[in-house]
Amino acid sequence: MIIVLKPGTTEEQAAAIQRRIEELGCKPLCMPGTERVVLGALGDERVLAQLRLEGHPHVESVKPILSPYKLVSREFHSHDTTVDIGGVVVGGERLVVIAGPCSVESYEQFDATARAVREAGGHALRGGAFKPRTSPYSFQGLGHEGLKILERVGAETALPTVTEVVEGADVAAVAEHANVLQIGARNMQNYRLLQAAGESGKPIVLKRGFSAELEELLLAAEYVHDRGNPNIILCERGIRTFCSATRNTLDLNAVPWLKARSHLPVIVDPSHGTGLRELVIPMARAAVACGADGLLVEVHCDPSRAWSDGQQSLYPAQFDELMRGLRPFAEAAGRSL
Repeated sequence: MIIVLKPGTTEEQAAAIQRRIEELGCKPLCMPGTERVVLGALGDERVLAQLRLEGHPHVESVKPILSPYKLVSREFHSHDTTVDIGGVVVGGERLVVIAGPCSVESYEQFDATARAVREAGGHALRGGAFKPRTSPYSFQGLGHEGLKILERVGAETALPTVTEVVEGADVAAVAEHANVLQIGARNMQNYRLLQAAGESGKPIVLKRGFSAELEELLLAAEYVHDRGNPNIILCERGIRTFCSATRNTLDLNAVPWLKARSHLPVIVDPSHGTGLRELVIPMARAAVACGADGLLVEVHCDPSRAWSDGQQSLYPAQFDELMRGLRPFAEAAGRSL
């Protein structure tokens, strides 16, 4: 439930109400504002009813949080959340573009791609060290060696880094080398991994599963937030439909739907969303036009030789074209680039 306190309520009086909530075995939350304090109480509705705060002298109003996801909902937090990823703010006035290869293959490959991303105006660098693949015979990533390359190139190019973590046991190691942890589509409902990522305190890019409903994505984000980590970026990356022309169907309905119901920033991955290089630029523009806070794009210095996802990776010249062409779309959406 959401508990709005009357103006003038002191910190001690608010703390006393929070103690009452905690004594019932529920989770108290505090959201101080400029004029008044708003408290939250999470737990069994039948237990929360025992608080009977409607008649409390310092309480102005009490209302339930109707959505099944509590912490990530706009009911609970009406203002947009911004997430700082190594000095780059996602969810603010500037459109953020995160780009790089699907996989870290070598220092030379990753360095060349990273410098192309930086020169074109990209804001952050992506690259996979651990790769969950459908086939056990596909390239699975360089692992810890890939993490070291990621960290080194990120430092040399002064770009924050995003990389995927695939199991809870690897969270600490990945967090040591990267600025942002990515939870991929195949792991969106790996709840132990979500909890471990939440406990890391690192910013999280949470990708929508390719068969997941949007409410399920928000509930997955709730797992991360519930472990004390509000720094979550939602990512629409396409879903599976009956259409076989593209790898996935990029569901841009998701962007305004999510932003209407959650305060978390939303980015779009047009590379996985289409699986076709020639569709990435137009779908990236469409994502910006419908309100996305940023883009996650695959770029490779030589896609014809890429160890994974070469067919959907942009050449450096195409990424430069994307960045130059995004500016009018960003401005039309009220953003800078």
